[in-house]
Amino acid sequence: MASLDSLANRFVLESRGRLKTGVARPANAIGLSMASGGLESEMHAHRESQLLYLVRGELTCEASSALWIVPPQSALWIPGSVTHRIRARAPLEGYAVFVDPGEAPNLPLDCRAVSVTPLFRELLLRLTTRPALYDLEGPDARLMRVLLDELATVSIEKHRLPMPNDPRLRRLVDAMTAHPASRATTKTWAKRIGVGERTLNRVLVEETGLSFGRWRQQLHIILAIQKLSRGAAVQSVALDLGYESASSFVTMFRKALGASPARYMASRLAMPA
Repeated sequence: MASLDSLANRFVLESRGRLKTGVARPANAIGLSMASGGLESEMHAHRESQLLYLVRGELTCEASSALWIVPPQSALWIPGSVTHRIRARAPLEGYAVFVDPGEAPNLPLDCRAVSVTPLFRELLLRLTTRPALYDLEGPDARLMRVLLDELATVSIEKHRLPMPNDPRLRRLVDAMTAHPASRATTKTWAKRIGVGERTLNRVLVEETGLSFGRWRQQLHIILAIQKLSRGAAVQSVALDLGYESASSFVTMFRKALGASPARYMASRLAMPA
């Protein structure tokens, strides 16, 4: 497997500032690992589209006016030329597929948090063991084509937090992320960032499509997944996010994602790597 720190060595810089893989193939799959520490990339873009699939660990990505979290057994699709920034925390193990945009014109043109099929996962595990310069007429090329076909069938997951671009609201995002347990009202938050309550609500809806209450709930879901992925207990997460009881937090989580926090994480950690 390649370390995340060494991944940049696999790319060359094009004249327009984008990165391009140095492997002349329609698609390429590689394993990723990080044993300790953390990683935060600069904002950058690739010519190729990419799928990042996480087996274990923690990974977030800022792209397309949103923050995306990739919990274990989930993946993130980033189309070619989309500017993004990756943050990761060890111990981490995962896989990446880099796809020439011309080879998969039917794949999504926007970022998406997705789940992958068991067949996709097994194909990915197999293809990461094959040579980067695989025979274009051989079995590896045919397996790669099947993998791209499977990629077109992935289902969407609710691991996206819309992010406003307005500088005043970005201060709000930073403050609420730093103090997620705060139950301050919209009026109080508006005063803290120097805008009127109506302005805050209007701009937030315009830029994220969500009301203040819905946006805060989605922030809590993203933070909860992040904390649960680190091994935090449900009771601890509920308190950290300002819920009066673990049961009220569990109810919110179940309504949003269709499973309790414990069952949600158990199902992901139990899946085969």
